[in-house]
Amino acid sequence: MNFTHTEDRRMLADSLNRFVAEQYGIEHRNQLAYGAQGHSPELYAQFAELGTIGALFSEDVGGFGGSGFDISVVFEALGRGLVAEPLLGALVVGQALIAAGTESQKQKLDDIIAGGVIAALAHDEPGSHYELNNVALSASKTATGWVLNGAKSVVAFGEKAELLLVSARTAGAQFDEAGISLFLVDGNAAGLVKRGYSRMEGGRAAELTFDNVQLSGDALLGAEGHGYTVLEQVQGFALLALAAEALGAMDVAKQHTLEYLQTRKQFGVAIGTFQALQHRMADLLLEVEQVRSTVVNAADAIDNAEGVERAKMLSAAKYTVGYVGAMVAEECIQMHGGIGMTWELPLAHYAKRLVMIDHQFGDEDHHLARFIALGQNEGQSA
Repeated sequence: MNFTHTEDRRMLADSLNRFVAEQYGIEHRNQLAYGAQGHSPELYAQFAELGTIGALFSEDVGGFGGSGFDISVVFEALGRGLVAEPLLGALVVGQALIAAGTESQKQKLDDIIAGGVIAALAHDEPGSHYELNNVALSASKTATGWVLNGAKSVVAFGEKAELLLVSARTAGAQFDEAGISLFLVDGNAAGLVKRGYSRMEGGRAAELTFDNVQLSGDALLGAEGHGYTVLEQVQGFALLALAAEALGAMDVAKQHTLEYLQTRKQFGVAIGTFQALQHRMADLLLEVEQVRSTVVNAADAIDNAEGVERAKMLSAAKYTVGYVGAMVAEECIQMHGGIGMTWELPLAHYAKRLVMIDHQFGDEDHHLARFIALGQNEGQSA
């Protein structure tokens, strides 16, 4: 495996990091992320112009990247700047269109790449716990198409999304993998009620209620009843993106902490000279490098692995960033002392984002259990 980024990826990382540093300073970021919109439509358009969204997709669908390492480079840069823009939704919905869309459906990808459409995945439901197969929202076939009834919860940028990818049950019981279908739904569809709210780490989410939402027949994405496979595939892209974002945030948090240890003085000397703090910082640095390795493995898995092997490597990455993210958040704040919890210090916002990344697309416990189950199934099939 080659651990060195290509020249194109290095240029992409440099331009993204520079743009984020210049346009997404922490004070401005907090105004946007905790504001009424939860992000900046103007800056999102600029990210698109810079090629950030296009880097998430391959050339044959209108992008210019699309590999696992392209995705990791983009989201690591976003994590370094705590960027609260709806790029994860663009990645997930776009990859679903590529995996299962018709030619006419895939044309929607052009608008996503151009930044003209905000896309969001609406899968989680009230009371669910990260299970991809837990779908109760119903889709009933009609003479002209489909009608959706039910609810989705914690949909990232759900109130802003013009394009929703909605999982619905067309057959089977609530926890069956078979019988799940995917639908493309206009964000302003009649019967769709949105209740938006701010997320604790910035950005927006929404509770969605579908009350007899009428869809045409061409709203179905992929084969009826076979949406679970697509969900599993696009979840992999989300896990890689979140792991890379967490790595970027960890790098900044550890650097801020190192600088603090080198400048904060007690008894006339920098506290970084205290052996106990040196040991804690050394452990932290080692754990962050472990995360870096798992992100590399996950990016490689997106490109080269399939089936159980791919799923295991991606769950391993998400599990690792879950427990290390919590460790980084706790240790960095503790080594700063009380100031580490203040709103004015960027560290507090990085800590919140690291904790909340753990709860997107399955937390640490969920992916540890998934990794174990996948290993057992692999052994039985062998």
